[in-house]
Amino acid sequence: MFGLFKSNPSKKLRKTYDIKLEQAMLAQRKGDIKTYSMLTAEAEGIWKEIEALESQQK
Repeated sequence: MFGLFKSNPSKKLRKTYDIKLEQAMLAQRKGDIKTYSMLTAEAEGIWKEIEALESQQK
């Protein structure tokens, strides 16, 4: 019952992950490949954190 009020860190990280991927897509469309690769690398790091959190919760 009280788990309802706990924050879900995975949810926040997923939102950050989605934002990074969107920023990377926009950079790629503009032709800025260096920024695209940096943002994609950051998104991959965030995804690894998400997977680690979800594996701990199970």
